[in-house]
Amino acid sequence: MPEPFRTRRRVEFADTDMAGIVHFANFFRYMEAAEVEFLRSRGLSVVQVWEGERISFPRVAASCDFIKPVRFEDVVDIAVSVARLGTKSVTYAIEFSKDGEPVARGQVSSVCCRMFDRHIESIPIPDSIRKRIEGPTT
Repeated sequence: MPEPFRTRRRVEFADTDMAGIVHFANFFRYMEAAEVEFLRSRGLSVVQVWEGERISFPRVAASCDFIKPVRFEDVVDIAVSVARLGTKSVTYAIEFSKDGEPVARGQVSSVCCRMFDRHIESIPIPDSIRKRIEGPTT
């Protein structure tokens, strides 16, 4: 299994709640941003024209378990790994840490879809995209 893709994020004041910790919903935003950065590192996007077709990867499931609080101006390290690469879907495992200590763990699943004007259709992940998801960062 390849090394996880890594990124960092500094907690902004707007990310915190009245208790002064990151509001749980913001971890889902952080996961989405990390997924987008992961795909970008492989020359991909969650919405793109690929081999003449408009392809997207809408999320179909997301979860997050919270271990320790994170506060304003903390720097959170985020590791993204491909947990499962199916025929039509990809599931990412996302680990959050601060100063080397785990603070949260999440998972996001997306399905490869062909985009039309008024609807979307799930399709097998094209081999050329699959190779990039599996491969090393660029």
